[in-house]
Amino acid sequence: MSQVNDEMIPLFKVNMHPDAHKEVEKVLMSGYIGEGPKVKEFEQGLSDYLQCKNIVALNSATSALHLAISMIKRKPASDTWPGVFAGDEVSTTALTCTATNWPILANGLNIKWVDADPETCNLDLQDLEEKLSEKTKIIVVVHWGGYPVDLDRLKKIQEKSLELYGFSPLIVEDCAHGFGSKYKNLYLGNHGNYACYSFQAIKHLTSVDGGALVLPSQEEYQRAKLLRWYGIDRESNRKDFRCEEDIPEWGFKFHMNDVNASIGLHNLKYVDAAIERHKQNANFYDQNLKGVGGITLLQRRVDCESSFWIYTLKVERQEDFMAKMRDCNIMVSRVHERNDKHSCVQKYKNNLTNLEKLVKEMICIPVGWWVTDEQREYIVECIKNGW
Repeated sequence: MSQVNDEMIPLFKVNMHPDAHKEVEKVLMSGYIGEGPKVKEFEQGLSDYLQCKNIVALNSATSALHLAISMIKRKPASDTWPGVFAGDEVSTTALTCTATNWPILANGLNIKWVDADPETCNLDLQDLEEKLSEKTKIIVVVHWGGYPVDLDRLKKIQEKSLELYGFSPLIVEDCAHGFGSKYKNLYLGNHGNYACYSFQAIKHLTSVDGGALVLPSQEEYQRAKLLRWYGIDRESNRKDFRCEEDIPEWGFKFHMNDVNASIGLHNLKYVDAAIERHKQNANFYDQNLKGVGGITLLQRRVDCESSFWIYTLKVERQEDFMAKMRDCNIMVSRVHERNDKHSCVQKYKNNLTNLEKLVKEMICIPVGWWVTDEQREYIVECIKNGW
């Protein structure tokens, strides 16, 4: 077995275009570094890329999740929506970054853990359906590694709730892993839900830090624009330019600034090449690890097009596998700890049979744009040689 080099093959790298600093310098010298014209340009660029409307740029995906849940929580009751009350629940996965679930707690709502699907690492939709109740007001789904949740099946679960309880829970999609992913030929964010994107340092598209929220309607979009900046209408004509008029609904300081937006906008021009390389490397693993002893590959469906932010597989003797990869200078990880293990959420604990088994098997191997042909061949060779 040939060693590619003496340095560790990383699991993550920052995808920063070498000329991005030039755009930052322009903004820094412009005299306008807060939320301004570059944020609007970035929002338009995202809208054009994702082929969807109603996008607001924010300072993180965590803020996007917090804002989406807050907006739903405060959504007025109607004939088709009962409103959200104390004791109501948000159904969600424990297999994710804590950034997915802590906004639920920050909004004062209860977590209802749903099991994981061992074939995708996404939410187990059968378990979700079985746990539906009149308290299920919001469902949060994570597209693990970029692999889309079955959104049609999710829609049927909403319809079942409507039939049983008279309303459909609202969906918040955590698309932090999934920039460039498509469900049935449409980019995530085009399926009528609240959709949250991340532009954190190691994502496909980075603005150093940042996020975006795609809203399901023009009305909610206009509302989000206000709520990301305390609830202030920054486009209104004022008698005193520094003093806002009335604030009908209080909000947050969740906006993106022009410095981050300029970086994101520049990197957006080059993101397709990075995503394509992730896909090529993932396809190479799919072909060359299929049938290898001790390895189980995850599900692939033609209508679920992943951008493969990470490549997850299941292995026998997980700790031995990780030790072997370390010896081979290949960085591997489960990436996210299961959220339900933390002491701050123990009161929500329930039986997650699939997840118990899955966390002892799943592992992520390097798949990113930086992984060369030689390196991916080396990774496969190391795995095939056993552990």
